[in-house]
Amino acid sequence: QVQLVESGGGLVQAGGSLRLSCAASKRTFSWYAMGWFRQPPGKEREFVGGINWSGTYYGDSVKERFTISRDNTKNTMYLQMNSLKPEDTAVYYCAASTGVPGTPNFAYQYDKWGQGTQVTVSS
Repeated sequence: QVQLVESGGGLVQAGGSLRLSCAASKRTFSWYAMGWFRQPPGKEREFVGGINWSGTYYGDSVKERFTISRDNTKNTMYLQMNSLKPEDTAVYYCAASTGVPGTPNFAYQYDKWGQGTQVTVSS
């Protein structure tokens, strides 16, 4: 059973930075893509960005501010979040897509999920 575990969430002031980590329990090289989603209070889950063998791709709301990277030697994906805004407050989830090629950006295209980590940005 593959497990994904997020860490690095917390409380930060607007304009600050956080780095989230997503550690996988097995090698990820065989997966098509890994991604980050977020779910603000009372809202639907939103695509943040993803990474596959071609590179990274992002949702419009975080472009130029968030950066995704992956360290395959550590089975870990990262989300570097800069210039954080109060509207970035959400539970952040990492996910893996094992069956969808290309650039999956919908939650249903991901079949493995972490438990989520809370990010709160104060104004």
